[in-house]
Amino acid sequence: MSMKKKRAIQKGAVILILVIAACIYIYPVFLMFMNSLKPFGEIVSDAIAFPTYPAWENYTYVIDKIDYFKLFMNNVVITVTGIIGIVAFSSIAAYTLDRRRNRYTKIAHLIIITPMLIPFQTIMITLLKSMNVLHLSGSKLGLGVQYWGFGIPMATFIFYNFMKTIPKEIDESATIDGASAFKTFAAIIFPLLKSVTVTVVVLDVMWIWNDFLLPLLMVNSSNKTKTLVLAAYTFVGQMNTKWHYAMTAMVLAVVPSIIIFIFLQKYIVDGVVAGAVKG
Repeated sequence: MSMKKKRAIQKGAVILILVIAACIYIYPVFLMFMNSLKPFGEIVSDAIAFPTYPAWENYTYVIDKIDYFKLFMNNVVITVTGIIGIVAFSSIAAYTLDRRRNRYTKIAHLIIITPMLIPFQTIMITLLKSMNVLHLSGSKLGLGVQYWGFGIPMATFIFYNFMKTIPKEIDESATIDGASAFKTFAAIIFPLLKSVTVTVVVLDVMWIWNDFLLPLLMVNSSNKTKTLVLAAYTFVGQMNTKWHYAMTAMVLAVVPSIIIFIFLQKYIVDGVVAGAVKG
């Protein structure tokens, strides 16, 4: 067998494995969409069958019931607040850690990325108590700020690895021209981080927009501050669950983040590949 034929077989096998893996991950999402178009009786009788007739009234009912557009704006406020803080602080931290390397910055780097290893469930009660004291619970902006603490470690790790690929001679040239360290970062270095910044933004938007546990702890006490995912949970009861409405609410909750991912996914690949090639 020729080498060319072997490579073709290997490539085909890899593609087949990837397609199977993709189908495994996509199938539950497909079921969610499909069951959102069924009446309750059809879901109970056969959850994997196609709907007899699309029940579009599920969507009109849920949109009106949960005040969808109000909750959509809640998600936007929380997500935008979280993203701005994560990108700003993590990129500046990564720049400082990379450009001022000494034993103290090495310790700081270790302290910053260590929280990635701590499960959220181990600190959530302490966090709730602390946020009550700081008056950051029950607030959309307060919840967005809390995401800074959980998102900055991973974002700093990603920015730091990419920052090492940017020559320090750029900073030296800017310093000679009279630019301060902050101006050098803001006007020269940060624009060079475009691909990795988009990667961080997309990953964190997917996480914050679809998060359930932290909003459940912090903003579930009022309908004015709830998120879309929490609204979907309102259709799940201890004795009776309205599955057709719950599935519809989940579709309405996740579709915006899926659309963002579809349009920006190529930037994720670009950011990862750029760091790998330059490194």
